[in-house]
Amino acid sequence: MSLEVAVAVPFKQQGTTRLGEGEFVVALALDRSWFSPDQAKRLIDVGAGRGLLAREDGDVVAQFDPASVSVPEEFEPDESILREQSTFERILDALVADGHDKQEAVAAINETQRRLGIAVEAAAALYARRRGVDVGDAARAARDELRE
Repeated sequence: MSLEVAVAVPFKQQGTTRLGEGEFVVALALDRSWFSPDQAKRLIDVGAGRGLLAREDGDVVAQFDPASVSVPEEFEPDESILREQSTFERILDALVADGHDKQEAVAAINETQRRLGIAVEAAAALYARRRGVDVGDAARAARDELRE
């Protein structure tokens, strides 16, 4: 996943799981020239929203092991990772990453939604769970969206 790779790079550079927000931004905006400083700050927000990062006392803390993330030599993130993904998109990404065919998954999720008369996010979470794909955070988000 390119979001995880992009947020892992600053930590891997420093060999740590905790960086000051400024260090994180400099690593992405100045050292790598991947983003503007504002975009690098937005990346922190998106990473936090996906459970990859946390903010603690002015620091950015990895909620995963950055050392375990492989960064392809010519990797350069696309600006599309700066937009927040919907719960449905996150679940679909997890299914595809687990080896499920995207079109088949979407068709089955749509059929589940139609048959049960539930929100697409709930149908996606149900479909993933039935296939043994862990989408815990996204499933909780789908549940919370249903409650709203």
